[in-house]
Amino acid sequence: MSGTALEWFKSSYSGDEGGACIEVALQPTTIHIRDSKPPHPHLTSPPPPGPPS
Repeated sequence: MSGTALEWFKSSYSGDEGGACIEVALQPTTIHIRDSKPPHPHLTSPPPPGPPS
């Protein structure tokens, strides 16, 4: 990962109650997913493959 900070946004699947929220940050070759509550457990994954050409 580069030295730039990730721009996290709240998933549209998270509720408005502030409880179980998931945050996502996108990069061209990686999807970052984390719990919104500290200590922010963090998971990374490659994006899914595009449609066949």
